[in-house]
This record gives sequence, structure tokens and C-alpha cells, in this order.
Amino acid sequence: MSGTSLDGISAAVVRFDRSDDGRFTYELLGMSVRSYDAAQRQRLATALIGTTPREYCRLAFDLGDWLADAAIAAIADAGVGRADVAAIASHGQTVWHEPGHSTWQFGQPAVIAERTGIDVVSDFRVRDVAAAGQGAPLVPAADALLFAHPTDWRALQNLGGIGNVTIVPPGGVTISTRAFDTGPGVVVIDGVTRVVAPGLEYDVDGKLARSGTPIDAVVRHVLADPYFASAPPKSTGRELFDPTFISAFIERCRAEKPAASPGDIVATAVSLTAASIADAFSRFVPEPVRELVVSGGGAENPALVDAITSALPSVVVRRFSDVFFDGEAKEAVAFALLGYLHLVGEPGNLPSVTGARGPRILGQRTPA
Repeated sequence: MSGTSLDGISAAVVRFDRSDDGRFTYELLGMSVRSYDAAQRQRLATALIGTTPREYCRLAFDLGDWLADAAIAAIADAGVGRADVAAIASHGQTVWHEPGHSTWQFGQPAVIAERTGIDVVSDFRVRDVAAAGQGAPLVPAADALLFAHPTDWRALQNLGGIGNVTIVPPGGVTISTRAFDTGPGVVVIDGVTRVVAPGLEYDVDGKLARSGTPIDAVVRHVLADPYFASAPPKSTGRELFDPTFISAFIERCRAEKPAASPGDIVATAVSLTAASIADAFSRFVPEPVRELVVSGGGAENPALVDAITSALPSVVVRRFSDVFFDGEAKEAVAFALLGYLHLVGEPGNLPSVTGARGPRILGQRTPA
């Protein structure tokens, strides 16, 4: 999995089993987290805003190599033979996502198959979009099938580049599971940090945010964007929170508070993510949720977790890694499940989440 935060690739080796009543069990056998270096991150970031056909072509193959490296490392960590791996499920990197029309993820699956000698399942989002769905979020299938609470409603909030929440009923009944993108996860936080604190790729341990005070007027201005008021199903991405958005956000912070410190601006970005989640709960979550489990890179930012906790006083906020396993592996595990569902010929999307015309088998298979 390579996500919208562009921080790196997470890979997981998972063994799935099913009981007679169809319930899933899983065992996380190994994992690998490989950070992008500055040059890799810059190439990916440039691709998201536009580059040459030559660079798109070369980058798709190079990313296939990087994804293969991550898969090989995870398999080594798990201590299993490659012949024992049924398939590698690769999400790749989203280059463009336009709900209602198209979506594009790349990272050549043929390169992964050649490097590993293992079948690859990739391109998971396109079938849902072709069926008039949002193509996102797709992780909710795993949230429902693997991470439900046995007796209570549970919300699972991903804090990658983009934030998305899954509302899971007791026991993980998929037909009643809902999910949507809440807005920015860490994409704005990381983006402003790189501008106002040159040399930092992200706000380490939330220290910069903790040194500042949020500028509430800026948060209110951003939340007036029509996206936040639009009803689910819905999804968003870096297409909205792009470099132009980051520049305008910083300028507005400085206009509202001319003496704004870097900490004030980063704290405002943190407040935006927390406020967007609280706003989504207020507008679109009538279910009796009492627990919010946060995962993704943002879950490792104490300032952000504290801000979410303050914004949702009636909900217990817990980190995914404190409830299940290392949160860095969660999305990789989710796509492993989607790969498994492809292999057994079962749908991987939830129409109640994406708005697709119906259940669809997701992904395309590249034989080894």
C-alpha cells in the first residue's frame, strides 16, 4: 500500500481463514514499512500535479520495483516461502481520483510479478468507479469483516493523507456498514509543515503544533467548502488539497494573524482535520458510536489524536495499534483481504459505502 501521504510503502503478509458461518479470521505473519527517500517522494508528488508521458511511464515501472522490494521484505519477515503466497495484492499509488468519472492508480503489477514470481492482483478501484461508485473508500470491507466490535457500534478513522471513517455495526454486518472520506487526514498538516518549517517532512511527534495556537477563523473558512456539507457516499483526495490549497491556507493564516508562527499554522492544520471529523460525525453519523479507533500516520501524531479527542468529547478515542496490531500494517492487511476476495471470486466493494450499482469483484490479476 502506498497512500496519499506519500510517506512510503507498507506491506503485510496475512493468512486468512473462514469459519463455517463465513466469518473471517486472520493472522498477521510479517510486515515491512519502507519510507520513500526525498527523490522518490518528489517524483511521486510531481506526478500528482502533472509530468511528462516519459516520466509517467518510467515512474510506473520504478514504483513497481519499489513495491516489489516492500513485498519481498515482508515475505522475508514472515519467514514463509514465496510458493506459499497465493498472491500479492497491490494498491499502487493513486495519481488521480475523480469520483463519478475515473480513477488512476499505477505501479506496474507485471514488474512485481516478475520480481517475486507471485501472481499479482491490482487496480482495485476502477471496477467500482465503472459501476458508478466512488471507488473509495475500499478499506471498509476489512473494517467490517475483520475489525468489528462484537456487541457495540464502532467507528474506525483512517488518518492517512486523506481522512476516512467507517461506521461498523455490532458483529460487522456489511450491509449496514457505512463509510466516507471526512476530508484531510495529514495531507494539509504535512504540506504546511514542509513550507513553514523547511527541513521537516512532517511534524515529528506533533511538537510544532503543540507550540502554537489554532486560528479558528481559518478552520471555519475551509469547512465552508461544499465537500464537507455534501452527503455520503463521497470521497476526496489530493486533487482538492493540492499545493495551491496549501499555499492559500498558509496565506489565510497569516492574513488572519499577521504574527502567526509556524506552530500556529501547523496547529491550525491539525485543528482542521479534527474539526472536519467532528463535523462529519455531527452531520452524518446518527449511529450510537461510543468508540473511535484511529489508524494511519496521523494516529502517531499525539497533537492530532488529542485534538480529535477534544473535538469528540462523547466518544472514546483509541489508537488502532493499542486495540489490534501495528497500525502501519492496517491498510496493507485490508488490501490483502481484497486480494483474497478476488481469488475466491467474491465482491470486495460495499455498495452502501461507495454508491456503486451493486457488489463487484475488484482487481485485475497478473499471473507470475
